[in-house]
Amino acid sequence: MMLASSLSTLGYLCMNIIGGQDVIPHSKPFMALIKDKKHYCGGSLIKKNWVLTAAHCQTKNAEVILGAHSRLKKEKEKQRFKIAKRIPYPCFDSGNKENDLMLLQLKGKVKINKAVKTTNLPNTGTDIKPGTRCQVIGWGTTNNQMNDMSDTLKQVNVTVIDRNTCNDKKHYNLQPEITKNMVCAGDVNGGKDSCSGDSGGPLICNGELKGITSFGKDGKCGAVQYPGVYTLLTASYINWIKKTIGGDLEDDFFAD
Repeated sequence: MMLASSLSTLGYLCMNIIGGQDVIPHSKPFMALIKDKKHYCGGSLIKKNWVLTAAHCQTKNAEVILGAHSRLKKEKEKQRFKIAKRIPYPCFDSGNKENDLMLLQLKGKVKINKAVKTTNLPNTGTDIKPGTRCQVIGWGTTNNQMNDMSDTLKQVNVTVIDRNTCNDKKHYNLQPEITKNMVCAGDVNGGKDSCSGDSGGPLICNGELKGITSFGKDGKCGAVQYPGVYTLLTASYINWIKKTIGGDLEDDFFAD
């Protein structure tokens, strides 16, 4: 996936929607747009002052926008927030892309309405069976040859792929390894994928938030051999999230 349009660390590949279509405006009220002057990521509002995103998204000078359909236009539904604290998962590894999730505490709480609502975490951290159809949502780029991101929020259907298949020599070939903390999802014919700028956004399966857009192969969005890879919301991750957002936070957590 292309690096230029994403909030990412060097060598990390953010994602955009390939082969998708516009969502009905404001029909995904939990969707967060994370942006600085040039770069973007996605996220999910899980509490009035908490957004879940990817750990590799650089957010130090970013703002979080809720209630957006258009990335660029003025919309009365938009609510903008600065970030009070950034809390990446303690064991995030940018090398093997393991544990790619982060919590953002907002400076203030959102006003809940039709355009801005929280989404629930999964009831359990169970795995997703291969063949399950899911949706990926984001404002990322829609073409490997384009650096421009979509102005409007889009979604695409993807299908979960068995890890053994995703790790074989015809796919990622264990570079990196797709672990049990990750989900591989794409399309048997290619052409449907997340891509640059979609990192941190949600993977929705059976109407439930099950994962976070993490990485793909540079310049290969939608390629059959390189499906998108997502952080699976396992039981351990869910427990960490609930513990973090449910209690007082320590002052040494990446305060901006």
